[in-house]
Amino acid sequence: MTAVLTRRPGLSRIRSRSAGSPLHALCLALVVLIVLAALLAPWLAPYDPNAVDLTHALAGTTADHPLGADAAGRDTLSRLLVGARASLLGPLGVVAFSTLLGVAVGTAAAWRGGWLDSVLSRSTELVLAFPGMLLAILVISVHGEGLLAPVVALAVAYLPYVSRLTRSLVLAERTRPYVSAYQVQGHSPLAICVRHILPNIAPVVLAQATVNFGYALMDLAGLSFLGLGVPPLTPDWGRMVFDGQTAIQHGYPLSAVLPCLLIVLTVVAFNVVGERWADRVARRTP
Repeated sequence: MTAVLTRRPGLSRIRSRSAGSPLHALCLALVVLIVLAALLAPWLAPYDPNAVDLTHALAGTTADHPLGADAAGRDTLSRLLVGARASLLGPLGVVAFSTLLGVAVGTAAAWRGGWLDSVLSRSTELVLAFPGMLLAILVISVHGEGLLAPVVALAVAYLPYVSRLTRSLVLAERTRPYVSAYQVQGHSPLAICVRHILPNIAPVVLAQATVNFGYALMDLAGLSFLGLGVPPLTPDWGRMVFDGQTAIQHGYPLSAVLPCLLIVLTVVAFNVVGERWADRVARRTP
């Protein structure tokens, strides 16, 4: 996770040099392709992703199974397509909840200031003291497996990053003349924030949300790999990596390597698209 659109050494330099190059277009096309595949998965998947066929267990690439099958004979292509839904829906929930709540908390803290700002700022710093994965594991241990518990836990863990970014942006906007003009005209603080300040900071917040999506995907995939995410019968890329360990030991790595590759490509694509958007908003690139 990142705080205020911070960049990691090395990767940030590569992305900044590639701004305006085919890399951004390629990543954007990849994002669109993955999202469409997730939406159309029930119609694109050639088999039931949970259909067990032991006669094709650990099958290599064949005409019937172009990406092979896992140790239970389940078609890898079908599980990848259907698994994209759970793999993308979870991070979307994390980003949606954390962004909405984080924007509300950050805006209230910046606008009201005083004791409310102190209380909200100290509360978010307290949440930062708990690693997101640890918090998710704690919540799952109480509420059991499923997608809702880790999504809520990670949303709480990501909330401080969004609220701190929003607070800094709103503090900067409050000093602009248009805010004083609306106050003189008698507009309420809520109307000024909702109608004018939030639309102005929305591109930066959405750019950060795009970057956070990739990190949330990695966290949820890690929980699924540990058996703490979606139920075992629900196709998910992280769960597929765990199930594919047996296939790797028998010399059939596709059922584990392909979901790993999709996780990496999706995270990189969302990060590049998000940071490119942030560059445009900040006018760092033409």
